[in-house]
Amino acid sequence: MSSDRRRRLLVSWSGGKDSALALAAIAAEPDVAIVGLLTSVTIGYDRVSIHGVRRQLLEAQAEALRLPLTEILIEPECTNEAYEVAFLDATKRACVRYGDVDGIVFGDLFLEDVRRYRERLLAGTGLAAVFPLWGEPTDVLADRCLSSGIEARLVCVDTTQLPGSFIGRAYDRALLADLPPGVDPCGERGEFHTFVSWAAGFDDRVTYSVGEVVSRGDRFVYCDLLPAAPKGVRPVAPHPEAGEATPPSAVVPLPR
Repeated sequence: MSSDRRRRLLVSWSGGKDSALALAAIAAEPDVAIVGLLTSVTIGYDRVSIHGVRRQLLEAQAEALRLPLTEILIEPECTNEAYEVAFLDATKRACVRYGDVDGIVFGDLFLEDVRRYRERLLAGTGLAAVFPLWGEPTDVLADRCLSSGIEARLVCVDTTQLPGSFIGRAYDRALLADLPPGVDPCGERGEFHTFVSWAAGFDDRVTYSVGEVVSRGDRFVYCDLLPAAPKGVRPVAPHPEAGEATPPSAVVPLPR
């Protein structure tokens, strides 16, 4: 990369608060240009993988950020091997679409195995793995998240780590105060996942209504968020697959 131009980076975007924090942190660096978002979407469900958020809301986030979106398309119950093929295909498409790309930004905080996985996956691609939040105390990050005005809601809860009653709650100081001992305030161990409707860089809030809560198996519960309907149009109704997404246990290292 020439030293006289800015680093051109993709952001691994799950639609959650850590993605928003990572985007804000890296975008503040003067030598960086953000060229687009990279998100895993489960084919058939039309939902963000693991989080279970509808594709329409993902697209609304990208529109609010004024950033183009490249999707990593994966099948339900996707294996790691299939995910890696899809991931590399999506990065190739992104590089063709945006021209020179120097790296991908991830919102990982402290899980060494996940970081090593991402670095291994990008080895030989010419793309660097960038971790702008790495090593920061998660209680400090949680406070920064709320102090910066990020608005987020819990859309997936792993009930082996956190009671299902937390699903659908706003990510706020009351929620942080209620978290049981041992639960990471950022949910970095997969205790919960969030959807961001407002954050730094958004032109406007992503509007939605809270739909039904759905359990999948004995472990995960999802809160279905319904995109706001334009005036004069009936709101979208929940469908039988509300909350469906590739289980976190199937593909551990997907974007957060």
